[in-house]
Amino acid sequence: MTGKMILAAGAAFLLLAGCQAKDGSGQTDANVPDPNSTEPYAGIAENEVLRFSGTEPFWGGQVRGSALTYTTPDNPDGTTITVNRFAGRGGLSFSGVLDHADLEMTVTPMNCSDGMSDRVYPFAVMLKIGDETRNGCAWSDKHPFEGPERP
Repeated sequence: MTGKMILAAGAAFLLLAGCQAKDGSGQTDANVPDPNSTEPYAGIAENEVLRFSGTEPFWGGQVRGSALTYTTPDNPDGTTITVNRFAGRGGLSFSGVLDHADLEMTVTPMNCSDGMSDRVYPFAVMLKIGDETRNGCAWSDKHPFEGPERP
């Protein structure tokens, strides 16, 4: 996949990630940008540690700058890969290669629930590894989740 194709795919994922409502109604609480703006999303700094997690199957990790660490219950220490960061108008995307498969992760500023705790996270995540797509939530120290520390 070429760099331009990766950036285009990341931008498409950013648009799609903001279109999914938790209740299927089409209504979201995504922070949709001003349609006249051309400014890229700047809500998460490059040196900010962004943590992410998802369920079914359980997965998670963190990204900071160009390093993304992906974890699973079978690999709790994780695998760290180099990713390219793309700031679109409605969020961020990160792209790289994990275990010989293309990895694309989009982060959209919108309330997110993991469905298992009483937490509300500030970002929704869509992770695609090869042909498999997973949904999850993300947070950082600057943008913490709301709810119990230990659910």
